[in-house]
Amino acid sequence: MRRPARLGDEVYSAIFERIMSLEIEPGARISVDAISRQLGVSQTPIREALGRLESEGLVVKTHLIGYSAAPQLNARQFADLYELRLLLEPFAARKCAQSMPDAVIDQLEALCAEMDSLTQSEGPQSYAQFARLDMAFHDQIAASAGNALAVEALSRLYTHVHLYRLLPSGVARSALDEHGQLIAAIKARDPDAAEAAMRQHIESSQHRFKAHYPG
Repeated sequence: MRRPARLGDEVYSAIFERIMSLEIEPGARISVDAISRQLGVSQTPIREALGRLESEGLVVKTHLIGYSAAPQLNARQFADLYELRLLLEPFAARKCAQSMPDAVIDQLEALCAEMDSLTQSEGPQSYAQFARLDMAFHDQIAASAGNALAVEALSRLYTHVHLYRLLPSGVARSALDEHGQLIAAIKARDPDAAEAAMRQHIESSQHRFKAHYPG
């Protein structure tokens, strides 16, 4: 591995992509020594990256055992996740339509443009980057709603970490189209339309992923 100025970020990205692409499967042990050899770096940036991934819900650290990839959601957890998203995220979108600064709307549009460019290529690296940008998009809307408790609750769901490891086909393009409708409603300062657009986005997302959770 190259040694850029921000080696830690590159190590983090390398492990993130392996987990999101299922090269490291949910629940699988993660060997610090093995990754250190594979990437050609010391164990220090590996452990730092794993600590960062643990804080994001992608990695679990068990005493006396070490690190492993977070387990995938079961059907009950999947249903609970979407129930809570449908309570919180449409509310956040409504608030954003009322008060989100134009500069922040520009940031949302920039995120969507970057995600759109990633749909032109395939592979685990592009897909992992798309997941990160989609997470940033939803995090920005939650943060702009101005409700700290809602932000904390949504951050603890680790939605993108769990769902994007399922790698469903067509999710990127569909999500982008729905993002566009949501941004249009926020720009129009239409709280009802923004709430409805987010609700439709969450319900469509649930439908796209539900095939992976029979029962």
